[in-house]
Amino acid sequence: MLKPIAIGTAVAGTLDILAAVVVTLIYGRTVDGMLRYVASGPFPPARGWGAGGAVLGLLVHFALMAIMVTVYVLIARRNETLRRRPVWGGIAYGIVTYIVMNLVVVPLRFGTGFPPSLLGVVTQFSFHILLVGIPIGLITARYLRQSAPTQA
Repeated sequence: MLKPIAIGTAVAGTLDILAAVVVTLIYGRTVDGMLRYVASGPFPPARGWGAGGAVLGLLVHFALMAIMVTVYVLIARRNETLRRRPVWGGIAYGIVTYIVMNLVVVPLRFGTGFPPSLLGVVTQFSFHILLVGIPIGLITARYLRQSAPTQA
């Protein structure tokens, strides 16, 4: 069970953070500033911590992704449909992670909800489905199928 969690975290976490880097640069912002903002979720003073805050932001990002992947893997272990239809399960999970992040996590910490623009909603929603949910679904299905006991 650890292998799909580790690989899912590495793949989805990398895809998601690369997308965040691209969007950050398109908007003319700095990558280290974006990462310090991520770190400031659990560590509010991290915005002023320079490179250390940016590294911490990357660690926070991957820790959150590990939680997301772990939850999916635990659910998929008990739900055969998620293992048989990983793309659909991934799409659904991408939607769920988007909603949880934007209606629970971000508002609880920062007092704000959905991204401030329609473009922000569309890009983040798409990223959660395509770069987070679907890869997690596919990786989980592959490794849970491999670890399933074979029948004689």
